[in-house]
Amino acid sequence: MPGGNPHHFGSARFQVRKRTKNFGVDPQGPTPKRTGFLRLYVKGIFTGFKRGLRNQEEHTALLRLENVNTKEDARFYLGKRVAYVYKVNKKNAEGSKFRVTWGKVTRTHGSTGAVRAKFAKNLPPAAMGQRVRVMLYPSTV
Repeated sequence: MPGGNPHHFGSARFQVRKRTKNFGVDPQGPTPKRTGFLRLYVKGIFTGFKRGLRNQEEHTALLRLENVNTKEDARFYLGKRVAYVYKVNKKNAEGSKFRVTWGKVTRTHGSTGAVRAKFAKNLPPAAMGQRVRVMLYPSTV
């Protein structure tokens, strides 16, 4: 499952639909029926590893999160859990072909809303440009 270009967060597929609660009769007419399920994570893209001009540090991953464009917005996600879900050929004991590597958002990176994350095992280089899920827990709200 390719992750796509990390710089397309402004494209149409990332637009958030506004949902309104319908208490009784809505003066603007009926609200559209919600389809699907409620997502409890934010989509992100693994853009690469923390690095300097010459040295790359694989123990820290850089993530771009959708609709996060400032350092202040990125601070909300500090301490949140990150999941990199990938598919393999061999089934595990539960019969699933999916595996997950867990990590945690540690700090912001730069001024445009990127974050740094550390994973239990370093992400593979083949995961660059692919999706990660930033869970909305643990919550401080």
